[in-house]
Order: sequence, then C-alpha cells, then structure tokens
Amino acid sequence: MKKIFIAFFLILSFLSNAQTYIKANVFTTLLTVPNVGFETSIGEKSTINVDVITSLWKSVNGIPRQFLTFTPEYRYHFTGKYNGFYLGAHIGASIYNFQKWNYINTDYYEKGVGYFIGSTIGYQVKLNDKFMLDCFLGGGWHQGFYKGYEISTGTRYDKAVNFNKSGEWFPYRGGIMVSYKLN
Repeated sequence: MKKIFIAFFLILSFLSNAQTYIKANVFTTLLTVPNVGFETSIGEKSTINVDVITSLWKSVNGIPRQFLTFTPEYRYHFTGKYNGFYLGAHIGASIYNFQKWNYINTDYYEKGVGYFIGSTIGYQVKLNDKFMLDCFLGGGWHQGFYKGYEISTGTRYDKAVNFNKSGEWFPYRGGIMVSYKLN
C-alpha cells in the first residue's frame, strides 16, 4: 500500500509542476463511448499523452460492444509543444467483449485481451490560454488473445484449446480532443 501511495504522490507532484492538459474526445463522447486523458510536458518539444477509451455498452442490437483500451504515448511536436503538428508513438493494452470487424454480419463475437503498438499523427490548436483542440488519427498493430463465441448459443466456435490469437494492422484512434489546461 505504501508503494502505491508513493507512486501516486510522485505522479501527482510531476503533473503539478508540468504544463498539463486534461482532455475529452468530442466525437466518441457524443457516441456515448468516453475517451478521456491527459497530456503533460516532458521537454521543449516532447509530451506524454495517456488516454483511455471505453464502451460501456453491453450490446447493441444483441451484438456485444464492450471494450477498454489504455494508451500511453510519447509525442514529438515539430514547432514546440501544444502547437501545430506532432507525431506520436504508443504501446497500449485492451480488453474486449466485442464482435471483430471481420465477423460483422455473422453470429460470432470474441472475448479477450490484447496489446498494440502504433503511431499517431496530429495537429494541436490553442484556442486561448486554457483551451486547446487536438485533432489526431492513429493506428498500428494489435495482437489479440481471445475466445470466440456464438452470439445465439454462447458456445465457443473456435477450435483453440485455450485462447485463439490474431494480429492485424488497422486504424484504431482518432478524433478531436477538447483540452483544458490545469496549470
């Protein structure tokens, strides 16, 4: 418990001394899939962005739609932090109970975990001293470990003994974050 308290205190101290923004994605929030995060300065042209996106929908029209991703990302800003174009590199984790894109219009869905590695390109515009817009698009490679089920029966459709595995390249991040400066 002491280690958790110390780690939390150190992170809080770091964030309070750095220029930090809290963020929410306009498009995903309107679709009731919250995407929130924070971005903090670590250098003259570098920041660390951490965000979480989750779908709390148990299902949509009987098709499972639950997921959670956690994405820490290093960002390099070409013209100075929080201003103009940037490139980001990230490694993240996911947990899902979801119908994969290549099983749409079938009776199959997958329940599992995964990790991903990828990049992001974005553009940030300061609106005033406290608010900023962050427009971004990203993707990369996702490796999933899952069990496949039939929606109608709940029985496994895949032949894997433990977990099925799949890796694929695709876009999985994007939107416009409204950002508010904390300090």
